[in-house]
Amino acid sequence: MPRKDIEAVTRRIAERSGDSRAAYLEAIHRAAEEGPHRAALSCGNLAHACAASPVGEKQIYQDQEAVNVGIVSAYNDMLSAHQPFESYPALIKEAAVGEGAMAQFAGGVPAMCDGVTQGQDGMELSLFSRDVIAMSTGIALSHNVFDAALCLGVCDKIVPGLLIGALSFGHLPVLFVPAGPMPSGLPNKEKARIRQEYAAGNVDRQALFEAESASYHSPGTCTFYGTANTNQMLMEIMGLHLPGSAFVNPDTPLREALTQEAARQVIRLARDKKTVPLGYQIDEKAITNAIIGLLATGGSTNLTIHLIAIARAAGLQITWDDFSDLSAVVPLIARIYPNSQADVNHFHAAGGFGFMMRTLLDEGYLHEEVATVMGGGLREYQEEPFLEGGTLHWRPSPEASLDTDILRSARKPFDATGGLKLLDGNIGRSVIKYSAVEDAHHVVEAPALVFTSQAVFLEAFERGDLHRDFIAVLKEQGPKANGMPELHKLTPALGVLQDLGYKVALVTDGRMSGASGKVPAAIHVSPEALDGGMISRLRDGDVIRLDATSGTLNADVSDAELARRESPVLTSNLPAFGSGRDMFSGMRGRVSPAEQGASSLV
Repeated sequence: MPRKDIEAVTRRIAERSGDSRAAYLEAIHRAAEEGPHRAALSCGNLAHACAASPVGEKQIYQDQEAVNVGIVSAYNDMLSAHQPFESYPALIKEAAVGEGAMAQFAGGVPAMCDGVTQGQDGMELSLFSRDVIAMSTGIALSHNVFDAALCLGVCDKIVPGLLIGALSFGHLPVLFVPAGPMPSGLPNKEKARIRQEYAAGNVDRQALFEAESASYHSPGTCTFYGTANTNQMLMEIMGLHLPGSAFVNPDTPLREALTQEAARQVIRLARDKKTVPLGYQIDEKAITNAIIGLLATGGSTNLTIHLIAIARAAGLQITWDDFSDLSAVVPLIARIYPNSQADVNHFHAAGGFGFMMRTLLDEGYLHEEVATVMGGGLREYQEEPFLEGGTLHWRPSPEASLDTDILRSARKPFDATGGLKLLDGNIGRSVIKYSAVEDAHHVVEAPALVFTSQAVFLEAFERGDLHRDFIAVLKEQGPKANGMPELHKLTPALGVLQDLGYKVALVTDGRMSGASGKVPAAIHVSPEALDGGMISRLRDGDVIRLDATSGTLNADVSDAELARRESPVLTSNLPAFGSGRDMFSGMRGRVSPAEQGASSLV
């Protein structure tokens, strides 16, 4: 049994979700009764579905008892994290045939890179790409010929999109297959230093490019603990990966063995009548475990949006209050960049996911008795994979951390809390990740400087107009305004100003994501400006107090004065064109608020 305070949050999620969860389970129960069985299809349907398959597989296809696995992949060779997936379908098909089953590449989903689009127009498509991926997953699995699915994805909106889409087929067993992080490159501290030096004008663009290229240098996921690697941790803590598979590097024999074992395991699940399918597996306990994993590791703030959307896809209702209340009792046991200088390879070497699971389970922070793709509870996830004589095995993870500067036990954590908090006040509701912020900056009170774009802020910085105490209010960055882009281009400039001794912070209805770092940032402010939120009524000079200790965010302006102020004509009402943004205007018009998952699918 988990601790009483964790059990209490889990129970209120279940109670809050009673009707919606029941409706979802009824829907997937009906889907299971109708079945994914190929017997429901005509001979013409079947002939189309296997026309391109080898002769031997066509014979398997006609066997109604044989398992057919649908592969949904985010492969493209521009994203380093997804380039390794190129070889996976062949490995999966080989393993499936060896099990007397078959696998078909059901469909590809788009996968854009926030690192490439950072600060560019394309970033305004980033959040909505999650919903496109979910719909693409639905199309891939819509042919009613699959008995199970394998989802291949890693990065920011891709894994949440795959999972949301797969939950529409929650009557099937589904297993997620990662690709792993690239080997470590330029140390994170040096990379951050050069970024700030460039922002301050002390080094040229060539030096910046060389530093970035030394950091992002090979196939695999970026090694900092941003949204991509947080996704991988979450898939594992929810029991959707093979144990210990998240952070094994690409293009290694162990990675190849894990990929083929994933295919074999999902086939076993499809054959076992006692298998708990995806939709039942992702319940209130699994979602609570995911939030706890996010908090215990200091993961990406993006998941305060994505987990809400994932939960809703399974009929579950979670709020920022749940995150904040759990954060108050869940210890921070990992320090990975941007919360320190270590990357995920160092975390993995120090004991990694297996040790993390062991200590959280031992101290009662997780629901242990949950369904997983391994068929048992979470204790199986405190083991780690290895090869012996070319054969895949699992062994117990270390019982003690191998580097307590990176990973600690839940009894002796870095911090007693998870470093994430709900901020509430007359500006609205928002979240702050303060685990990477020094204690001296947990409270900032300063006059507001209001901006409507990153470009205008950076122009002011370059002119030297920002060398003072201030709180930057960057409005019109919410999902309805422009798709809620990430605002990382502000980070080096704000870091420079903070290092010079100025009191600085950020308040925005946009996102900062997994690279939220040393500057305090109240993000995802809701209601957003375009929804009439009070952030739209702030003016230059309004004194704002951001208090991560008390969990408050207030402007020293009376309610009467805020009510009197007219919201200005919002520049976000102007038509957006370029980089495909015009095609997403319909999604901007119907998207839900950030605290409801910023989803256009509701």
